[in-house]
Amino acid sequence: MHFADALTQRSQNTAPICVGLDPNLSKLPDGITKDAAGVLSFSKGIIDAVKDIAVCVKPQMAYYEVLGWEGMKVFWESCAYAKEQGLLVIADGKRNDIGSTCDAYADAYLHEHSPIDALTVSPYLGSDGIKPFMERCAKNEKGIFVLVKTSNPSSGELQDLPCGDEVVHEHMAQLVESWATEHLGSASGFSCIGAVVGATYPEELTYLRTLMPHVPILIPGYGAQGGEAEDVRPGFVPNGTGAIVNSSRGIIFASSGNDWQEAASKAAHEMAEVITGLF
Repeated sequence: MHFADALTQRSQNTAPICVGLDPNLSKLPDGITKDAAGVLSFSKGIIDAVKDIAVCVKPQMAYYEVLGWEGMKVFWESCAYAKEQGLLVIADGKRNDIGSTCDAYADAYLHEHSPIDALTVSPYLGSDGIKPFMERCAKNEKGIFVLVKTSNPSSGELQDLPCGDEVVHEHMAQLVESWATEHLGSASGFSCIGAVVGATYPEELTYLRTLMPHVPILIPGYGAQGGEAEDVRPGFVPNGTGAIVNSSRGIIFASSGNDWQEAASKAAHEMAEVITGLF
C-alpha cells in the first residue's frame, strides 16, 4: 500500500500519534540491563505498550548505533518486531548524501523487504541528495520525512534566514511540495514525501501547512520539548488527517519503576485522547 494511504488509514483506526523509541541507557527503568539486550527488551516492551493506540514508532538510530554492531542488530530486530505488531516504522536517522552513497543509504533502509516504512532525511545537499530516496519510495511503497522546520531552539540560525521574499524553511517547504505532488496516494491524496515541522513553532507550522497541502507532516516537539495540543492542530487538515504527532520521553520514560510498561501505555492513551479531541 502507498505509504501515505497506510499512514492515513491507520491514524483513522487508532490515533494520529507516533511514539519515539529513544532508549537512552542512562534512563532505562528498573529491571532493564544497560546493554544491547536491555535495549531490545525495553524497545519491545514499549512497542507492546502502545501498539493498540499509536500509528507508528520512531526508533532514534543514535541510541542503537552507540552500542555498536550489537545495537544495530537490536535496531533492526526492534523495527521487525514493531512491524509484526502492526505498527508503521519511521527510522529517525536524518540520512543524506550524494551519488552512489545516497543510493546506498536509500537501498539500505527503503528496500522492498525492509521493516522500515519511512526514513527521516536531511535536504541540505539539494534535490540530488533526495532523489534516490524518492525513487525507492515510489518503487517499494515507502516514505520519507524531509527536515523543513525542526523543533530545536537554534533551528532558526539557518532555517529562518531570509531568502528573497521568504525564509529558508519556507523555500524548503515549497521544494518538498513540488516533489510530493509527483507521488500522491490514490486513497489519501497525500504524498509518500513528508515533512518534519516542530510543534515548538506553531506559527510556522500554520503557514507551512498552506505551502504543503499534499505533504504528511511529522510533528516532533510535543510534550517534553514544550509543544502542546493547540500547537500541533495547524499541522492537520480539517478532517484530522495529514499529520502525526511524536512524543518520546513523555511516553517511554513515564515511569522509571517496574510499572514502566503500564505507565507508557497510560501516557500514550492520554496523549491520543488529547490529540483526537482536537477534531
